[in-house]
Amino acid sequence: MDQIRLGLVLHPTRDVSEVVDLIVDWARRHRMMLVVRGPDRHRVPTSVEPLPAEQVAAASDALISIGGDGTMLGALRSAVRDPKPVLGVHLGQLGFLVEVEPPDLPTALARLASRDFTVERHSCLACDVCGDDVVAFNDVALVRQPGAGFVTATLAVDGQRYGYYRCDALVVSTPTGSTAYGYAAGGPLVSPASDVVVVTPSAPMAGISRSVVLSPDERIRLELAPGSAPMAVEMDGQVIQDAATEGTVDVTYRRDAGLVVRLDPRRYQQRNQLKLSLLDLPLLPEQLRELLPEGLREELSRRGLPPHR
Repeated sequence: MDQIRLGLVLHPTRDVSEVVDLIVDWARRHRMMLVVRGPDRHRVPTSVEPLPAEQVAAASDALISIGGDGTMLGALRSAVRDPKPVLGVHLGQLGFLVEVEPPDLPTALARLASRDFTVERHSCLACDVCGDDVVAFNDVALVRQPGAGFVTATLAVDGQRYGYYRCDALVVSTPTGSTAYGYAAGGPLVSPASDVVVVTPSAPMAGISRSVVLSPDERIRLELAPGSAPMAVEMDGQVIQDAATEGTVDVTYRRDAGLVVRLDPRRYQQRNQLKLSLLDLPLLPEQLRELLPEGLREELSRRGLPPHR
C-alpha cells in the first residue's frame, strides 16, 4: 500500500504552530508524509516536505486546512482541477465550512487516514474576468472604488441581454456563498443543497434592484458599461483586479468542484444552525437544547429548566 501523503494549507498570518506540531507528531507516529507550499516552509518543522504551491494539492491524497473559512476556500481552490478531500481545522472566529477543533485533531486524523468520513460536495463559479480564468466557491464581486462613482454593468444570460445595474457592488454567489457578501447586500439565504447562481446588487441606484436567481446551466455575462467607475473585482474576498473600467465577467457554474470532509454531518449541521442564528434566524428552545453539551443537557432536564433560562 502506498504511503498516504497529506498537504497542509496554512492561514497566511495566524500562528498555526501548535496545530502543525500536533499533526507532525501524529504523522511521524503513523508514518504519514506531510507536504506544504514552499513559501510556508519556515512555518513548519523540517520533516514537512516543501513543494511548489501549485503542486501541493496534486501530490496529496487529502488536504488539511488550518485556519478559518478563508483558508478553507483557498484549499478548495488549490484542488479545483483535481478535487481532493479537505479537512478543516478551526482557528477562525466564525466558520461555516470548517468542522474540527484542535483538541479533536488526533481522532479526526485517524478517521481521515482510514477514510472513515463522508464527503460534502461543493460547486464553484468558473469565471473569465477580463481575460483571466479564476474560480470562486463563495462569490465573485464587482466593487466600486470609494469616491469614484458607481459600478455600471449590463446583464446577459445565455447571450440574451436583460438589463443593467448601477450600484455600489454587484455580487454573483453560489449557494454556499449566499450567507456571505450576497446576504450582506440584501440577497436571499440559499440552501446549500440547491444548485443555483444568485446575482445581487448592493445599494442599487438604478436598473435592476433585486436579486436574480439563475439556473446552474445558464451562462452569465456582466459587461461594464461605458462611463462605469473604476472597480475592483473580488474572488472569495480576494482582489484580483483593482481598477477595471472596461471588460466582461463571464460566469459558469461547476458542480462537485470541491470535496469537504465531514466527520459528524449531524453535529456540523447543528453548529451551523447556531451560527445562522447570528444572521437573524432565531432557533427554537428545543433546538438550542440540542446544541448544549450532553452533561449540561442532562443537568437541565434533571432540574426541569429550559436551555434559554
